[in-house]
Amino acid sequence: MEFYIVNVLILFICLYLLSTVSKLNSRVKGLENTLEQISKQVDLPESPINNELRQLLKEGNDVKAVKRVRETSGLSLIEAKQYIDVLKLEVK
Repeated sequence: MEFYIVNVLILFICLYLLSTVSKLNSRVKGLENTLEQISKQVDLPESPINNELRQLLKEGNDVKAVKRVRETSGLSLIEAKQYIDVLKLEVK
């Protein structure tokens, strides 16, 4: 009986955490969108690291470029790869 109650309690906690993470993820996406719109209106200068990254891409050092993005910005591997992919389109 106690084991069943503990399992149900753990299940509810997991569902609550999953729901909270999902809501936070939605809020972050909304904030990213808002920030992108604001940065377009304010016409912020480009990140200074982009010139270095473009040079690495021209030399064919995509992996080094991703690594450099991760070092300087703290992005995850997937986010850094996406960032480099966007820069690659500009370089071509």
